[in-house]
Amino acid sequence: MIATLAGTLTIREAGRIVIETGGVGYEVFIPLSTFYRLPGLGNEARLHIRQIFREDSVSLYGFTLASEKHTFDLLTGVQHVGPKLALAVLSMMTPDELVTAISKEDVERIDAVPGVGTKLAERVIRELRDKVADLKLASPAPSASNGAAKPRGGDSGAPKLEDDAISALINLGVKPAEAKRTVDTVIGANGAAANDLEVVIRKSLAALFGEK
Repeated sequence: MIATLAGTLTIREAGRIVIETGGVGYEVFIPLSTFYRLPGLGNEARLHIRQIFREDSVSLYGFTLASEKHTFDLLTGVQHVGPKLALAVLSMMTPDELVTAISKEDVERIDAVPGVGTKLAERVIRELRDKVADLKLASPAPSASNGAAKPRGGDSGAPKLEDDAISALINLGVKPAEAKRTVDTVIGANGAAANDLEVVIRKSLAALFGEK
């Protein structure tokens, strides 16, 4: 079982990266929160890993924070919450925000995550209510190995930035046409700030789901 993974970051996309170590490239699926914290291509990255076995595949899910891995494990333990949906939750909510939503039984906050729905949000609250304290066990501090300067979307050009932002929204369950329309609007309205991929994604999420 792979618990951690460290190596050279060779592919960096919203929702998916490849880390090469020992001559092998490992594909790892990640939430947007981890994507924001990663160093630039060619730098070393270190992630906490959850390895999930299916009948026809083995997949790796990575997190810069141990608390996010723990949250992912708790979420995937809820009936009808798979790895992709758990990543969507972590892309839009920090572990502390999820704790608050569960504690306050804030169904609407969890329901705002694409693909969740009211009934599933209620199930998450019901099944994790007694486990909320566990989400606070891990420190929220990022891994020191990922302390390189955060790359900006403008380094790779506007078309690439737009494609990456659209891909990130689609990975969260947004329909392609709606994702493109939202990203185009955000880029057109934010001038120079739209050269930062993180800014574009966050503002697009705000426009779509009322995120702050």
